[in-house]
Amino acid sequence: MDMGLGNKVAVITGGSVGIGLAVAEGLAREGAHIALVARDRERLEAAAAKLEADHSVRCLAIAADVATADGVNAIVSQVEEAFGGVDILINNAGTGSNETIMEAPDEKWQFYWDLHVMAAVRLARGLAPLMKKRGGGVIINNASICAVQPLWYEPIYNVTKAALMMFSKTLATELINDNIRVNCVNPGLVLTPDWIKTAKQLTAESGGDWEGYLQSVADEHAPIKRFASPEELAHFFVFLCSDKASYSVGSSYFVDGGMLKTL
Repeated sequence: MDMGLGNKVAVITGGSVGIGLAVAEGLAREGAHIALVARDRERLEAAAAKLEADHSVRCLAIAADVATADGVNAIVSQVEEAFGGVDILINNAGTGSNETIMEAPDEKWQFYWDLHVMAAVRLARGLAPLMKKRGGGVIINNASICAVQPLWYEPIYNVTKAALMMFSKTLATELINDNIRVNCVNPGLVLTPDWIKTAKQLTAESGGDWEGYLQSVADEHAPIKRFASPEELAHFFVFLCSDKASYSVGSSYFVDGGMLKTL
């Protein structure tokens, strides 16, 4: 299926690994040019070079911290200078947390608020005008099933992802008259490097069966009894970026293998 994404320009945060990189690969495969954003410059530049070589598209590596206003300003200016505009924004940068509400300091709450919410706010504020000049665009915010079905051990993650979900809904209403479609994706269990790293740490002193541990997590939470691959999730992102999803506005989509337990 031709998704009509050839020569579009996509900005993807948290793009050097995991879900972000898989989305970048999916869009590049469709002929979109990529502005890949992450903090680890070495890994980022390697990923960008591989995308260019594999898919014959332009891929700009932008080493920046999206949790800061200066980092976002650098992204906006570099994208405008390199491409003249943008058509797609994927707010994907983020990470899990581990704390209790009673013990987590204000600084930790603020860090995750800046990373999961303010990064999306600032990037939308900076890039939406460039989309408007090109006649429209697409913004997708990658939240989590934890936005509506929280895990007890990461309350800050749960709260900030819920805020990101509401931000998506309100931004969609504000931007649709500019032909900019905003949606939110709430993934369930996705086999990212972070999950593998955590599983190896948790099983290091009990035999090292990290794969068995991950299977137990899938058995407990997902009726499909497995994790998704980043590529499976990326297929959904690519669809939402395309004109095939032209009536998808202001929605939250759960890609979770049946993990969500409510209607």
